[in-house]
Amino acid sequence: MTDLETPVATPPRTGALRRAAPALLGYAAVRALGLITLAVWSAANGKSAHTLLTARWDSLWYTRVAELGYGYEVRLPNGDVHSNLAFFPLLPWLERLVSALTPLSYADAGLLVGTLASLAAAWGIFAVADHVYGRRAGVCAVLVWAVLPIGIVQSMAYSESLFTALAAWSLYAVLTGRWLTAGTLAALAGLTRPVGAAVVAALWVAAITSFVRDTPTQRDTSYVPNRSAPHPDGAPAWRRALGMLLAPLGAAGYVLWVGHRTGGGPLGYLDVQAQWGNGFDGGYAFARFVGDKFTSFPSALAGLGLVVGVVLVVWLYVTCLRQGQPLPLLVYAGIVTALALCASGYFGSKPRLLLPAFPLLLPLAVALSRLRTPRSALVLGGVAVASAAYGAFWLNGTGPP
Repeated sequence: MTDLETPVATPPRTGALRRAAPALLGYAAVRALGLITLAVWSAANGKSAHTLLTARWDSLWYTRVAELGYGYEVRLPNGDVHSNLAFFPLLPWLERLVSALTPLSYADAGLLVGTLASLAAAWGIFAVADHVYGRRAGVCAVLVWAVLPIGIVQSMAYSESLFTALAAWSLYAVLTGRWLTAGTLAALAGLTRPVGAAVVAALWVAAITSFVRDTPTQRDTSYVPNRSAPHPDGAPAWRRALGMLLAPLGAAGYVLWVGHRTGGGPLGYLDVQAQWGNGFDGGYAFARFVGDKFTSFPSALAGLGLVVGVVLVVWLYVTCLRQGQPLPLLVYAGIVTALALCASGYFGSKPRLLLPAFPLLLPLAVALSRLRTPRSALVLGGVAVASAAYGAFWLNGTGPP
């Protein structure tokens, strides 16, 4: 049997890092290539790669939260208010902690947290893919995630890597029946980004499904419920229930705190996001944005690229369904994708918002894992070079990633 055909047992903890080592080494190599390319490109343009990674766009807002706390805002000429309450607190908390324990500035602390979190995310993605499809597919999944065109964001002082790490390990904990760990990590993911709701939903769906499986049919009159009996995954019912209770605490706690602080009630956070131009309109604004690209020839090429990108994302999700991915992965990827594509603002950032949706990459990882190693290495190496060049070009541009 091949690695893809053999059911994968959970590896012992002592051997987990050794099992993941090829994936992590490959990931580090891809990220090093991206950073070297960025440094060379930035120097040629008279810019600082360090500044691009730590002190522009969202990273500045996180740094201000770490340094000044919440309450900082920028008033725009049209009357809109951009408040730092839009940014969830876990990354700036970690920046403040690292800065207090080391000589690093808040910005450099954010870069360190992002770097370590990206490695943790790569390991988590490997763990999930290895558990579902085998070790070879796990290595390919990590490398595919690393070589994404917007992979340079994984090396920035942004929250995507931290969120992806927490989400991946929470999903792995769900898949392996570690419900308290899954709930705790889901709560932390909810303190990192608004899309933490996707992790909560994945855990809840998995837990509810497990309870339904435990429920006897009406014809089974001999069944006597035993609430203390463990679930087939080894977890008793109370652990699943407690995991469900823990999962939403992070996101709910922060959203309710923002509502109390702003006086906007439970939905006050949505008002803060609306001031930034963010909202959920089912994709109407994004569709108009894409449609407007076809009004002239040069921009029509960009519009065509956007259409192809959306079709590719949808195709990948349909392929995930056809491959029979575990339900928690489908729920998580579906919600992350829907929130990214159907949000009403910052259209240029949508590829970055899709970065945590790593289950979408598993069909590609499985396909690559079936190739001979030299061929898959050639494909991934070529894409890594192109991704490094694109990342350097992107960050040296004017708009935020």
